[in-house]
This record gives sequence, C-alpha cells and structure tokens, in this order.
Amino acid sequence: MQIHVIKSNESLTTIARTYHTTVNDIVEANDLPNPNNLVIGQSIVIPIIGQFYFVQSGDSLYSIARKFGVTAQSLASVNRLNVNQPLNVGFRLYIPQGTKRNAEFNAYVEPRGNTVAPILESSAREAAPYLTYLAPFSFQARRDGTLKEPLLNQFPAIARANRNTLMMVINNQENDQFSDELGRILLNDITIQDRFLNNIIATAKKYGFRDIHFDFEFIRPVDREAYNNFLRKAKQRFSREGWLMSTALAPKTSATQKGKWYEGHDYKAHGEISDFVVIMTYEWGYSGGPAMAVSPIDQVRKVLEYAVTEMPSNKILMGQNLYGYDWTLPFVQGTVARAVSPQQAIQLAATHNVPIEYDTKAQAPHFRYTADGKEHEVWFEDARSIQAKFDLIKELNIRGMSYWKLGLAFPQNWLLIVNNFNVTKRGS
Repeated sequence: MQIHVIKSNESLTTIARTYHTTVNDIVEANDLPNPNNLVIGQSIVIPIIGQFYFVQSGDSLYSIARKFGVTAQSLASVNRLNVNQPLNVGFRLYIPQGTKRNAEFNAYVEPRGNTVAPILESSAREAAPYLTYLAPFSFQARRDGTLKEPLLNQFPAIARANRNTLMMVINNQENDQFSDELGRILLNDITIQDRFLNNIIATAKKYGFRDIHFDFEFIRPVDREAYNNFLRKAKQRFSREGWLMSTALAPKTSATQKGKWYEGHDYKAHGEISDFVVIMTYEWGYSGGPAMAVSPIDQVRKVLEYAVTEMPSNKILMGQNLYGYDWTLPFVQGTVARAVSPQQAIQLAATHNVPIEYDTKAQAPHFRYTADGKEHEVWFEDARSIQAKFDLIKELNIRGMSYWKLGLAFPQNWLLIVNNFNVTKRGS
C-alpha cells in the first residue's frame, strides 16, 4: 500500500501511471469525494502490494533498507541492482511487503435517540471485517444496580457474522453525563454491587457478550481503590463464565496526575486485573475547545510511553478518533465545533479551493477556509496520521487500536489496517 500526497498539477491519470495501477482502483480504494478536483496536500492510498520509494539526496540501499525493515540485498534483488551501486536522486525503488504482526481492533458504535440510524448499521458492517471487537455504546448503570440498555438492533448479528467478540460497554452516566455519585454507590454499596454484577451476567448471556467493558469515568479520587476492588471481584465472576473483562482509561502521563478524570484510574491495577484496557488517547482538540489536532501524536506518545511502564504493552489498545472538527474562528468559549469525517473534510477543502497542510509534530492534516464571511479551521485524520499511529503501535509493541466511533466515513483507515497487521479474530 502506497500513501501519496497530491502535488500541484497532478491528476489521477498521472498518479495511476506512476504506480502502475488504474484511476478506477484509486477512486474505489479511497472512495474519493473529489476525483476531478484534487486538493494540494490531500493524501490518498494507492492499492498496490508493497510500495514505491523515490530516492532522496544522501540515500543508499542500506539506509533505505533500514527505514523499511528489509535487507539491502533483498532490495537490490527485487529491483535488479548491484547492492553497492550509487542511486540517482528521484530513482524509483520497489519496496516489497514486509512481515505483518497480529493486532486487535475495537470500534464503539453509539446509537442515539429512539432508533438506530441506518448509517450506523452500514458503518458497522463495513468495519466489522477489520475488527476483533464490536462495542455498542452503552449500557448505563442505575443506582439500584439495574441496567438501562442501548439500542442493539443488528449489532449482535453483525458481530457473529464477522467473528467479532461482542463487547458489553457499561458506564456510570446519568442524563448523558458521567456521575461520580453513581460511581460511589456502585463501588461502595455491596448489596447494590452484587445486584449490579448479577444483572450484567444475565444480560451478557441474553445477548451473547463475551467481553465486559467498564467505562467508569469521573470517579472520585477516594474511590480509586474501591474501583480496583470492584474490578477484581468482577473479573473473578466473569472468568467463571469464560469471558474477558476490559476497562477504559483516561489519558494519563503519571501516576500522580491531578484531576477527577484521572485520579480514580489506577493504571497499574487495571493492567494487573483486566484482560486489556482502552486508553482514550484523543480529544486534545475537542468540540468545546480551541482548534487543534484531536489526537496529536506527540501527546499520544507521552501517554502510551507512561502506560507501558505501568502495565504490559500487550494489554493496551490505543484510542483513536475516526473524525475531526470544523471550528469557527476566532474561537469563543461556549461555542461548539462541528464534527466532520475525513471524507467531509476533504470535500470542504475541495469546495473552497484551499490546500491541506500537515503538522509534522502533531502528525495531523489541517486547513483553513472562509465561508459566509467567517474563517474556519479544520483538523482531521488522513492516511498519514493513521499510519503514524500504526507505526507507534509497532514501536511500543502494544495490543492494537480502539476507535471512537463508527458512523463517519474513513475508508483509508480500514485499508491501512490490513496493510500493516493481521487482525485477530476471537469470535466463533
């Protein structure tokens, strides 16, 4: 798989010719919203086996081989070169497909209102072949230990058809807000807690859930150990059923990080108790804040590098957004940015004829445009930003990735999963 960034005066015809493929294959792979109006700086994936590399000043076969994790001898052989011959700048080398490692992938899907939007079910069907887990969001705990169920519709059937483990997401939300008081009751009142666990087990058996996933947030610092003890108790019960147990964790960079989103989450304990964790490494740029990358890789790296000091790396799923935001400038506190899919972001740039820029520190694409006399700034995800995250997964040897959330189109992501990894399937 090749990632190509559009330059001035390029067309799909010239790009297809460069990579020995067809225009139709490129359009189909990227589900291009703008095939006849490409944007400078737009990244596309080229659906070929392996990739091409164009020699730069100072390159040698040995340095290029190290960059791609292959041997200089194999590069020389496949390109019919002498291993020691100098390379001309601009010379095109073919880089063969390397060995892929196994990885796990989860995606949350969140129905809202009284019906499941058709786009959510179609998005789940599109993503499910590339997933280990499918996670309808969410079962909400009640103060008496009962559960408010989400709309499930065809999600269990989609999971079964694609050998996904169905993940039962349970949170401590009341009126769509995380509640520390609800958390306090569930974690400290043993009678209610036992009823809560009994209801979870009965519900999981009813629908076929095989991973129980606690997304308890805004937990009081004083309840940190109570949460750990609850998880130990839950894990024992779920293990008797042959189920996995996982948790969602706020993005911390130290054990002593202050704030109610962080202090109730004990990375070391969750790493010891849970089968795996989802670390929510996104929302630095969020709808109610100023314009910036949603999951800048420098910040993501800090969180994950801390996490692997507290728990086994093979228990960590990196959280990743499948969306970006369109902010109206100047940012005013109290205003809300509009969520956009990568496809919508590209179409916006094409419509307003503005180039897409790329922040190499954050590893994220962005652009500005003007509409109705107001300036906008858009940050989103593309093939480059996702590949940077996949490279970090490999570097830190973590379990895989968890997506928040299905429903906004990003076809490049799914292609890049299978180009980088063998997706583990746990369903029967």
